[in-house]
Amino acid sequence: MLIHPQFDPEALQIGPLAVRWYGLMYLIGFGFFLWLGRIRIRQPQYAAAGWTARDLDDMLMFGVFGVILGGRLGYVLFYKLGDYLAHPASIFQVWEGGMSFHGGFLGVLAVVALFARLRGRGFLEITDLIAPLIPASLAAGRLGNFINGELWGRPTDVPWAMIFPQAGDNLPRHPSQLYQFAGEGLVLLVLLWLYARKPRPLGAVSGMFLIGYGCLRFLAEFARNPDNFLGLLALGMSMGQWLSLPMVLLGVYMLRRSARQGFTA
Repeated sequence: MLIHPQFDPEALQIGPLAVRWYGLMYLIGFGFFLWLGRIRIRQPQYAAAGWTARDLDDMLMFGVFGVILGGRLGYVLFYKLGDYLAHPASIFQVWEGGMSFHGGFLGVLAVVALFARLRGRGFLEITDLIAPLIPASLAAGRLGNFINGELWGRPTDVPWAMIFPQAGDNLPRHPSQLYQFAGEGLVLLVLLWLYARKPRPLGAVSGMFLIGYGCLRFLAEFARNPDNFLGLLALGMSMGQWLSLPMVLLGVYMLRRSARQGFTA
Protein backbone atom coordinates (compact mmCIF):
# COMPACT_ATOMS: atom_id res chain seq x y z
CA MET A 1 0.00 0.00 0.00
CA LEU A 2 1.30 3.45 -0.93
CA ILE A 3 0.81 6.73 0.89
CA HIS A 4 0.51 10.06 -0.90
CA PRO A 5 3.81 11.96 -0.48
CA GLN A 6 2.06 15.08 0.89
CA PHE A 7 3.97 17.57 -1.22
CA ASP A 8 4.25 21.12 0.00
CA PRO A 9 1.62 22.99 -2.07
CA GLU A 10 4.07 25.90 -2.42
CA ALA A 11 6.69 25.12 -5.05
CA LEU A 12 8.67 28.29 -4.47
CA GLN A 13 8.77 31.12 -1.93
CA ILE A 14 10.24 34.49 -2.96
CA GLY A 15 9.84 36.88 -0.07
CA PRO A 16 6.11 37.37 0.50
CA LEU A 17 5.32 35.80 -2.89
CA ALA A 18 4.48 32.08 -2.92
CA VAL A 19 4.31 30.12 -6.16
CA ARG A 20 2.00 27.14 -5.78
CA TRP A 21 2.39 23.89 -7.69
CA TYR A 22 -1.21 24.17 -8.91
CA GLY A 23 -0.52 27.50 -10.61
CA LEU A 24 2.88 26.34 -11.82
CA MET A 25 1.25 23.41 -13.62
CA TYR A 26 -0.96 25.86 -15.48
CA LEU A 27 2.12 27.79 -16.60
CA ILE A 28 3.77 24.56 -17.74
CA GLY A 29 0.62 23.66 -19.65
CA PHE A 30 0.63 27.02 -21.42
CA GLY A 31 4.29 26.48 -22.25
CA PHE A 32 3.50 23.14 -23.85
CA PHE A 33 0.80 24.87 -25.91
CA LEU A 34 3.32 27.30 -27.38
CA TRP A 35 6.04 24.69 -27.94
CA LEU A 36 3.81 22.14 -29.65
CA GLY A 37 1.96 24.90 -31.51
CA ARG A 38 5.17 26.10 -33.12
CA ILE A 39 5.78 22.59 -34.37
CA ARG A 40 2.23 22.30 -35.66
CA ILE A 41 2.13 25.56 -37.62
CA ARG A 42 5.11 24.33 -39.62
CA GLN A 43 2.89 21.66 -41.16
CA PRO A 44 2.18 22.51 -44.82
CA GLN A 45 -1.54 23.31 -44.49
CA TYR A 46 -0.96 25.79 -41.67
CA ALA A 47 2.22 27.29 -43.07
CA ALA A 48 0.38 27.89 -46.37
CA ALA A 49 -2.46 29.59 -44.46
CA GLY A 50 -0.01 32.08 -42.98
CA TRP A 51 -0.06 30.99 -39.34
CA THR A 52 2.79 32.49 -37.31
CA ALA A 53 4.26 32.18 -33.82
CA ARG A 54 2.77 35.61 -33.06
CA ASP A 55 -0.67 34.20 -33.79
CA LEU A 56 -0.05 31.45 -31.23
CA ASP A 57 1.11 33.96 -28.63
CA ASP A 58 -2.02 36.06 -29.14
CA MET A 59 -4.24 32.99 -29.08
CA LEU A 60 -2.69 31.87 -25.81
CA MET A 61 -3.46 35.25 -24.26
CA PHE A 62 -7.11 34.80 -25.24
CA GLY A 63 -7.03 31.19 -24.11
CA VAL A 64 -5.72 31.99 -20.62
CA PHE A 65 -8.78 34.13 -19.95
CA GLY A 66 -11.06 31.44 -21.36
CA VAL A 67 -9.51 28.65 -19.27
CA ILE A 68 -9.49 30.56 -15.99
CA LEU A 69 -12.87 32.28 -16.27
CA GLY A 70 -14.64 29.35 -17.90
CA GLY A 71 -13.02 26.77 -15.63
CA ARG A 72 -13.94 28.66 -12.48
CA LEU A 73 -17.47 29.59 -13.55
CA GLY A 74 -18.04 26.04 -14.79
CA TYR A 75 -17.07 24.66 -11.40
CA VAL A 76 -19.35 27.15 -9.67
CA LEU A 77 -22.33 26.37 -11.93
CA PHE A 78 -21.90 22.62 -12.40
CA TYR A 79 -20.70 21.59 -8.96
CA LYS A 80 -21.23 23.99 -6.03
CA LEU A 81 -23.65 26.70 -7.08
CA GLY A 82 -25.44 26.83 -3.72
CA ASP A 83 -22.23 27.18 -1.72
CA TYR A 84 -20.87 29.97 -3.89
CA LEU A 85 -24.14 31.86 -3.89
CA ALA A 86 -23.96 31.79 -0.10
CA HIS A 87 -20.32 32.97 -0.13
CA PRO A 88 -19.84 34.84 -3.46
CA ALA A 89 -16.44 36.28 -2.49
CA SER A 90 -14.97 32.74 -2.54
CA ILE A 91 -15.62 32.53 -6.29
CA PHE A 92 -12.46 34.56 -6.83
CA GLN A 93 -10.25 32.37 -4.62
CA VAL A 94 -8.99 30.27 -7.54
CA TRP A 95 -5.69 29.53 -5.77
CA GLU A 96 -7.60 27.18 -3.48
CA GLY A 97 -8.57 24.96 -6.42
CA GLY A 98 -11.97 24.32 -7.87
CA MET A 99 -11.73 24.37 -11.67
CA SER A 100 -13.91 22.48 -14.12
CA PHE A 101 -12.44 21.15 -17.36
CA HIS A 102 -15.84 21.28 -19.05
CA GLY A 103 -16.30 24.89 -17.97
CA GLY A 104 -12.79 25.77 -19.12
CA PHE A 105 -13.52 24.03 -22.42
CA LEU A 106 -16.60 26.19 -22.99
CA GLY A 107 -14.60 29.26 -22.02
CA VAL A 108 -11.93 28.41 -24.58
CA LEU A 109 -14.56 27.90 -27.29
CA ALA A 110 -15.96 31.34 -26.52
CA VAL A 111 -12.60 33.10 -26.82
CA VAL A 112 -11.72 31.08 -29.95
CA ALA A 113 -14.92 32.35 -31.56
CA LEU A 114 -13.89 35.91 -30.64
CA PHE A 115 -10.34 35.37 -31.90
CA ALA A 116 -11.62 33.89 -35.16
CA ARG A 117 -13.85 36.90 -35.75
CA LEU A 118 -11.13 39.43 -34.97
CA ARG A 119 -8.57 37.69 -37.21
CA GLY A 120 -10.88 36.65 -40.03
CA ARG A 121 -10.16 32.96 -39.49
CA GLY A 122 -12.55 30.03 -39.53
CA PHE A 123 -13.67 28.76 -36.12
CA LEU A 124 -13.06 25.10 -37.00
CA GLU A 125 -9.77 25.97 -38.66
CA ILE A 126 -8.57 27.20 -35.27
CA THR A 127 -10.01 24.35 -33.22
CA ASP A 128 -8.45 21.81 -35.61
CA LEU A 129 -5.11 23.57 -35.13
CA ILE A 130 -5.16 23.66 -31.33
CA ALA A 131 -6.92 20.36 -30.52
CA PRO A 132 -3.68 18.28 -30.52
CA LEU A 133 -2.03 20.88 -28.26
CA ILE A 134 -4.53 20.60 -25.42
CA PRO A 135 -3.78 17.11 -23.96
CA ALA A 136 -0.27 18.13 -22.85
CA SER A 137 -1.81 20.97 -20.83
CA LEU A 138 -4.36 18.56 -19.39
CA ALA A 139 -1.55 16.24 -18.32
CA ALA A 140 0.14 19.11 -16.47
CA GLY A 141 -3.13 19.98 -14.74
CA ARG A 142 -3.74 16.41 -13.56
CA LEU A 143 -0.21 16.25 -12.21
CA GLY A 144 -1.04 19.39 -10.25
CA ASN A 145 -4.12 17.65 -8.85
CA PHE A 146 -1.95 14.75 -7.71
CA ILE A 147 0.62 17.03 -6.07
CA ASN A 148 -2.21 18.77 -4.21
CA GLY A 149 -3.61 15.40 -3.13
CA GLU A 150 -7.05 16.33 -4.46
CA LEU A 151 -9.57 14.59 -6.72
CA TRP A 152 -8.52 11.21 -5.36
CA GLY A 153 -10.00 7.92 -6.53
CA ARG A 154 -12.51 5.46 -5.14
CA PRO A 155 -11.52 2.89 -2.50
CA THR A 156 -9.81 -0.16 -4.00
CA ASP A 157 -7.49 -3.06 -3.19
CA VAL A 158 -5.29 -2.91 -6.31
CA PRO A 159 -1.55 -3.27 -5.54
CA TRP A 160 -0.85 0.37 -6.39
CA ALA A 161 -3.66 1.73 -4.20
CA MET A 162 -2.72 4.89 -2.32
CA ILE A 163 -3.87 6.46 0.92
CA PHE A 164 -4.67 10.15 0.58
CA PRO A 165 -4.62 11.73 4.05
CA GLN A 166 -6.69 14.62 2.70
CA ALA A 167 -9.60 12.18 2.27
CA GLY A 168 -9.69 11.76 6.06
CA ASP A 169 -10.64 8.08 6.10
CA ASN A 170 -7.31 6.20 5.74
CA LEU A 171 -8.73 4.06 2.92
CA PRO A 172 -6.52 2.88 0.03
CA ARG A 173 -7.77 4.47 -3.16
CA HIS A 174 -7.14 4.63 -6.89
CA PRO A 175 -4.62 7.36 -7.75
CA SER A 176 -7.12 8.52 -10.33
CA GLN A 177 -5.27 11.78 -10.99
CA LEU A 178 -2.44 9.70 -12.46
CA TYR A 179 -4.91 7.67 -14.54
CA GLN A 180 -6.20 10.92 -16.01
CA PHE A 181 -2.65 12.21 -16.46
CA ALA A 182 -1.90 9.11 -18.53
CA GLY A 183 -5.23 8.87 -20.39
CA GLU A 184 -6.54 12.36 -21.10
CA GLY A 185 -2.97 13.63 -21.17
CA LEU A 186 -0.37 11.32 -22.67
CA VAL A 187 -2.52 8.78 -24.54
CA LEU A 188 -4.79 11.43 -26.04
CA LEU A 189 -1.76 13.54 -27.01
CA VAL A 190 -0.17 10.67 -28.94
CA LEU A 191 -3.41 9.61 -30.64
CA LEU A 192 -4.39 13.13 -31.69
CA TRP A 193 -0.89 14.06 -32.79
CA LEU A 194 -0.63 10.99 -35.02
CA TYR A 195 -4.15 11.52 -36.39
CA ALA A 196 -3.51 15.19 -37.18
CA ARG A 197 -0.18 14.59 -38.94
CA LYS A 198 -2.04 14.03 -42.21
CA PRO A 199 -4.39 16.61 -43.73
CA ARG A 200 -7.94 15.93 -42.53
CA PRO A 201 -11.32 17.36 -43.56
CA LEU A 202 -12.30 20.53 -41.72
CA GLY A 203 -13.66 19.67 -38.28
CA ALA A 204 -12.32 16.11 -38.21
CA VAL A 205 -9.46 16.75 -35.76
CA SER A 206 -11.80 18.72 -33.47
CA GLY A 207 -14.32 15.88 -33.59
CA MET A 208 -11.65 13.32 -32.78
CA PHE A 209 -10.58 15.37 -29.76
CA LEU A 210 -14.16 15.48 -28.45
CA ILE A 211 -14.54 11.72 -28.85
CA GLY A 212 -11.13 10.91 -27.38
CA TYR A 213 -11.39 13.17 -24.37
CA GLY A 214 -15.01 12.33 -23.68
CA CYS A 215 -14.41 8.56 -23.76
CA LEU A 216 -11.21 8.66 -21.70
CA ARG A 217 -12.75 10.97 -19.11
CA PHE A 218 -15.89 8.80 -18.95
CA LEU A 219 -13.77 5.73 -18.22
CA ALA A 220 -11.56 7.50 -15.69
CA GLU A 221 -14.62 8.56 -13.72
CA PHE A 222 -15.22 4.91 -12.75
CA ALA A 223 -12.00 5.10 -10.71
CA ARG A 224 -12.35 8.71 -9.54
CA ASN A 225 -14.25 9.35 -6.34
CA PRO A 226 -17.40 11.37 -7.03
CA ASP A 227 -17.57 14.73 -5.32
CA ASN A 228 -18.89 14.26 -1.80
CA PHE A 229 -21.34 17.11 -2.14
CA LEU A 230 -22.80 15.58 -5.32
CA GLY A 231 -22.27 11.84 -5.20
CA LEU A 232 -23.44 9.77 -8.14
CA LEU A 233 -26.29 11.14 -10.21
CA ALA A 234 -28.90 9.49 -12.44
CA LEU A 235 -28.06 5.99 -13.73
CA GLY A 236 -25.23 5.81 -11.20
CA MET A 237 -23.04 8.16 -13.25
CA SER A 238 -20.96 11.06 -11.98
CA MET A 239 -21.24 14.68 -13.05
CA GLY A 240 -18.02 14.26 -15.04
CA GLN A 241 -19.57 11.39 -17.00
CA TRP A 242 -22.78 13.27 -17.72
CA LEU A 243 -20.80 16.28 -18.96
CA SER A 244 -18.59 14.05 -21.14
CA LEU A 245 -21.43 12.31 -22.97
CA PRO A 246 -22.46 15.39 -25.02
CA MET A 247 -18.82 15.81 -26.04
CA VAL A 248 -18.69 12.28 -27.43
CA LEU A 249 -21.99 12.67 -29.29
CA LEU A 250 -20.95 16.01 -30.78
CA GLY A 251 -17.59 14.55 -31.76
CA VAL A 252 -19.21 11.62 -33.56
CA TYR A 253 -21.49 14.02 -35.43
CA MET A 254 -18.58 16.25 -36.45
CA LEU A 255 -16.46 13.32 -37.58
CA ARG A 256 -19.27 11.85 -39.69
CA ARG A 257 -20.23 15.19 -41.23
CA SER A 258 -16.64 16.13 -42.01
CA ALA A 259 -16.22 12.80 -43.84
CA ARG A 260 -19.52 12.99 -45.76
CA GLN A 261 -20.56 16.53 -46.59
CA GLY A 262 -17.92 18.60 -44.87
CA PHE A 263 -18.05 21.92 -43.05
CA THR A 264 -17.72 25.33 -44.65
CA ALA A 265 -14.69 27.35 -43.57
